[in-house]
Amino acid sequence: ANGTFIVQPSKTKTFGGCMETKANLTISFEQGFITFLFNKSVANNTVYVDGVSFNLNYPFTKTGTQRYIANNASLHLFAAKIGHSYSCREESIYMGSGLYLDVNKDRMQAFNFTNKDFGYPDPCPADQPDYRIAIAVGVTLLVLIIIVLIVYLLGRRRRTTGYQSL
Repeated sequence: ANGTFIVQPSKTKTFGGCMETKANLTISFEQGFITFLFNKSVANNTVYVDGVSFNLNYPFTKTGTQRYIANNASLHLFAAKIGHSYSCREESIYMGSGLYLDVNKDRMQAFNFTNKDFGYPDPCPADQPDYRIAIAVGVTLLVLIIIVLIVYLLGRRRRTTGYQSL
């Protein structure tokens, strides 16, 4: 339908459940719901989302309200260490049949809360600082400065080997 539906956080209700290695979170709103299924991998010391589904009733076209249902259970998303939270500014999840779930400004944690607060944030790869370009520019400038200094010293030494001053 090439439309966008934005979930208003103030108009949502959340519910879910936890087991030892599985958890689910459902965010419901007037037009439908979104469900995240979390998996705790003790062997890898990570928690991640291994399934996302949504159900949306919304009139993207003038023909009336349509139902959009998507389920993707072949995922490994939002991975964070156990006891840490996952955070990201913007991500897009392909749900199949031309449907995407865009998640913006998210922070989530499914297990090992302390004092009902989020753990240390593990940022997504897109939010992690990348200093490779700054390091490459700095190394290039350092090499150029060294070359100019060597050329200057060699040029100065050559001038003194010629004529003697009186």
